[in-house]
Amino acid sequence: ADVSWTLDPGPILLVLVLAGLYLPRWWRVRRDDGAKAAPVWRLCSYVFGLVCLAIALISPIDRLAEQSFTMHMSQHMLLLDLVPIGLIGGLTKVLLRPATRRLMALEKALGPLMHPAVAVVLYIAAMYAWHVPAAYDAALEHATVHVLEHVVFLSVGLLYWWQLLSPIRSRFQTTVMGPLVYMVSTKLGVGLLGIVLTFAPNALYPYYEAREPIFGLTVDGDQALGGEIMTLEQMIVMGVALAILLFRALDQSERELQRQEHLEDLREAGEIP
Repeated sequence: ADVSWTLDPGPILLVLVLAGLYLPRWWRVRRDDGAKAAPVWRLCSYVFGLVCLAIALISPIDRLAEQSFTMHMSQHMLLLDLVPIGLIGGLTKVLLRPATRRLMALEKALGPLMHPAVAVVLYIAAMYAWHVPAAYDAALEHATVHVLEHVVFLSVGLLYWWQLLSPIRSRFQTTVMGPLVYMVSTKLGVGLLGIVLTFAPNALYPYYEAREPIFGLTVDGDQALGGEIMTLEQMIVMGVALAILLFRALDQSERELQRQEHLEDLREAGEIP
């Protein structure tokens, strides 16, 4: 197995640019506005996203993806879920303040395209489309198509998770049912693809049939393991994200209740009409 690092300038430049945009801004906000405006955990989340991006595009996983369906599937999951979650989770309203108006104007200009249903459809469609054997093999055989595949997965992942984690404007407010339907519909749709790949009677991708197996896996076993990873990752991410969103919704609801109780106390004391 070839476990060399992919040192293409594009992915390296992307990681460096994203780090250069965020790290100085985080430091200035924390220095000028305090720890609440730029918490350490936000920094850790963003760095986690950058690390996942480097693992997906620069580490040996990128080279192994050309030799193993399982590794290619792991790369897809990083770009679709873990990288966007980490990067968006690192943002706050204050950190985004220089770009907030432009982002809101862009969302308004895109109109219906920013509806959560569109993000769900694009997320599922991207996974199914790029796992059609002809498209999948083309991505592995042609560098330009492979780059396009990565751009699509990362872009769709960012759009999908922005709907849930955007610090500017939540699409779901404090409701729990919205995120529940949003995530369950998506993860079940993609999880079904994982099940199909796991239990497919034959290998679907001729590209791997022509290559030497690695890690002692047969072509069929490699595909089945990749399908299992897809299904398991979708379920784990859905469970963790929903737990966090539920906690956030309950916390916001509790704070709103406390605010109302405080206002009621002030009214009873005659301090406000």
